[in-house]
Amino acid sequence: MVSGAVLGFGAWAGATAHARVNDLPGGPAVNQLNFAPPATRIAEEQHWLHWFMLVICTVIFVLVFGVMFYSIVKHRKSVGHKAQELPEPIWVELGWTIVPLLIVIGMALPATKVLVAQKDTTASDITIKATGMQWKWGYDYLKGEGEGIGFLSTLDVTHREMSNSGKPAPTDDYLLKVDNPLVVPVGKKIRVITTANDVIHAWMVPAFGVKQDAIPGFVRDTWFRAEKTGDFYGQCAELCGKEHAYMPIHVKVLSAEDYSAWVDGEKKKMAAAADDPNKVWVLSDLVKRGESVYAANCAACHQANGKGAGPIKPLDGSAIVTDTDHAKMIQVLLHGAAGGAMPSWKQLSDTELAAVMTYAKNSWSNQTEQIVQPAEVVVARQ
Repeated sequence: MVSGAVLGFGAWAGATAHARVNDLPGGPAVNQLNFAPPATRIAEEQHWLHWFMLVICTVIFVLVFGVMFYSIVKHRKSVGHKAQELPEPIWVELGWTIVPLLIVIGMALPATKVLVAQKDTTASDITIKATGMQWKWGYDYLKGEGEGIGFLSTLDVTHREMSNSGKPAPTDDYLLKVDNPLVVPVGKKIRVITTANDVIHAWMVPAFGVKQDAIPGFVRDTWFRAEKTGDFYGQCAELCGKEHAYMPIHVKVLSAEDYSAWVDGEKKKMAAAADDPNKVWVLSDLVKRGESVYAANCAACHQANGKGAGPIKPLDGSAIVTDTDHAKMIQVLLHGAAGGAMPSWKQLSDTELAAVMTYAKNSWSNQTEQIVQPAEVVVARQ
């Protein structure tokens, strides 16, 4: 019996060890207490500033409360001490005014230096616009090497499925894996302009010491210069709706040579994928195109089988999907529905929207043989 118990415990311990989650380089660590390891000079300055302030505050706390509790114990009434009025010499008045002032100045000077450096977005090598939307990030390279590249970055579908299962397997990068990471070169100053399409989001990468709100109708900016290559992770840091937990940020820092190769590859892919919205598609080609669009953007909520889940309405058998009036479904995709539960997808191209609608109208039990042409979406946008 004892040997059986030992064997059973060994199997349990082995399974537990096998299922252990590890630290994620560039992301969160197991039982993490301190800030993420810095990958930029600004992040290093923030770490130093944090400990500098903590030490000063701790010293003040110990001194003030030490004197206070010493006085309470030493001069308590039970050992015969009596309250008395003491004179207030001018040096006391000056002391408790000047000393705190000097402490505040000593803390403010390095803090101001770091804050000013954080906001200095001038002389950037590359400018990227990060657009927050429910619930993904859109990246557009506006200036520098890579200018003209643009794409959406969405939580990887497999991680959403893990979350929906309620019993996700131990995964180091759980809910941090995306389909298209933001790619930047090492050692270059990257200016990030933030804005949003719908509600307030926040672009945050702890290893870079960056956190900047993305506000609809406004633009804000921040910057970073990664000092080492690798993968670095963050998340939307502003509560932006029910899918807030599914809006990760993944920044891939490459060497200058690898970055140039990535830029070349992306531009070739963009050229190959460029669509003429006036092109008339055949059903089979548009369904095939729509399948990939659906898998990347819709399957996380509506499921691969189109059945939906919980409050997410099914597309299989949906009256709006099967309706011959295509305008109804187009308006839902362009403007959203259900008070934001169904977000707007106007960031997708006209061809992508037409393709995904055609796919939904001709998948599962929805064998309607209907085709939504990109030209219909073009008209609806106007």
